[in-house]
Amino acid sequence: MTNNDVLRRLRYILDFNDQEMVTAFAHADYQASRTEVIGLLKEDSDSEFIACNDRLLATFLNGLITLKRGEKEGTKPEPENRLNNNLILVKLKIAFSLTSDDIIELMTLAEFRISKHELSAFFRKPDHKHFRPCKDQILRQFLKGLQRKYRG
Repeated sequence: MTNNDVLRRLRYILDFNDQEMVTAFAHADYQASRTEVIGLLKEDSDSEFIACNDRLLATFLNGLITLKRGEKEGTKPEPENRLNNNLILVKLKIAFSLTSDDIIELMTLAEFRISKHELSAFFRKPDHKHFRPCKDQILRQFLKGLQRKYRG
């Protein structure tokens, strides 16, 4: 999955318009223009398509966390320069205030079975012996479950 795919899916799941997308970026202290947001959401083949790099998606996810959970005291987290599916999953778990049971329920909605032990491996530190990288299929099913829960 590309970062643009994740951004498009989240916009659909949350039913955000262009201004709400700009607002989410603003919550992470990034001033995105409406034109930039539209370009990020275009299909890859469109001439106005703008590729979403890891830092930009991390910025959006940090803004989404702030938007959904409220402003946290202290300094705002710096967006990561390198993003992987595990970090995306962690940020979405925080933004939507999900527990492991909630995530398993979302995966069930997407008709995908995963155990609590398999799931916990995605949230471990990369140097932990039980860490597992989150593959695109898992992230896709998670987003599909979110979509079914929030959009029916």
